[in-house]
Amino acid sequence: MSPSSFVTPVMKLYKMRSVILSTGMTESAKALTGQTVRTVDPKVGFYVHQREFAVTVPADDSVSILGSDDATTCHLAVLRHTGNGVTCVAHFDELNIMMAVSSMVNAVKGFSAGCTDGCLELHLIGGFCDDRRMSKKISLQILEAFGKQQEDVHLKTFCVTELNDVVKNGIHWPIIYGIGVDVKTGEIFNASFPDRGPDEVLRSVRTSEGRLMEKIYDSESRQVQIEPFCWYPYRHVEELLAQSDEVLLQCLSTSPLVEPPHFISHIKKMLMFLRDHPCPSVFFPEGKPRVYKRNSEGLWDRVYS
Repeated sequence: MSPSSFVTPVMKLYKMRSVILSTGMTESAKALTGQTVRTVDPKVGFYVHQREFAVTVPADDSVSILGSDDATTCHLAVLRHTGNGVTCVAHFDELNIMMAVSSMVNAVKGFSAGCTDGCLELHLIGGFCDDRRMSKKISLQILEAFGKQQEDVHLKTFCVTELNDVVKNGIHWPIIYGIGVDVKTGEIFNASFPDRGPDEVLRSVRTSEGRLMEKIYDSESRQVQIEPFCWYPYRHVEELLAQSDEVLLQCLSTSPLVEPPHFISHIKKMLMFLRDHPCPSVFFPEGKPRVYKRNSEGLWDRVYS
């Protein structure tokens, strides 16, 4: 088996990872980690939250760049069909990786039916040498999940765990927190997203409720669709809001020493949302999804049936 491809899971997983780390793929990781961070224009980019994936095509006139950030132990994956340019971005944590990978592959396949040229290329970025070794566990599980797919998946970028790690003052940090991909050219770059909408906090609440990976963007209709879900009133939300930033970090982060500066403010927004909105049905009247479409100014407008 070529060290740059997954064809069938014929190699032991740890051996596969060892081969990957010993090949020239480390050079592509160095090239990526050596980039400066590029800020994505909210009018052309679309942000994928944790446990979400989005798939689109080069002809999409609403989204030019897909991506995500704030990945510490989490991993970001780009799956692209080289024949027709169909591109999918997913933000993985440790939850139900096998099902999430299958959903991602099936989404790209759905747009690639009848395309006889090209192949599926995978770019995997994220994680670092965390004390709990959670990043390494996620890396291996994602490799295993893609290795078990029926389709040939060619691994082109592998910038995870130790390849995405730097030590500062004795503490391990991820080098890259976010990536963007140009859906027209396939270029992948170190990115940050100032805009994470629409419905940034609501979508984050969905993640906090333990929901599985979900497709969030439909390129055929050019719409963002947030399916109805339930949450329950947090009995101790006021108590949590009264805690210091340090306590919130220790209690609510998998990697409290290396979270981005806005982590705590985002957590507090979620807690206040849960306190102020105990009834999910208000956001999903008649059990209908929340749908958004980009307007001529590049902003996401709510679509009402």
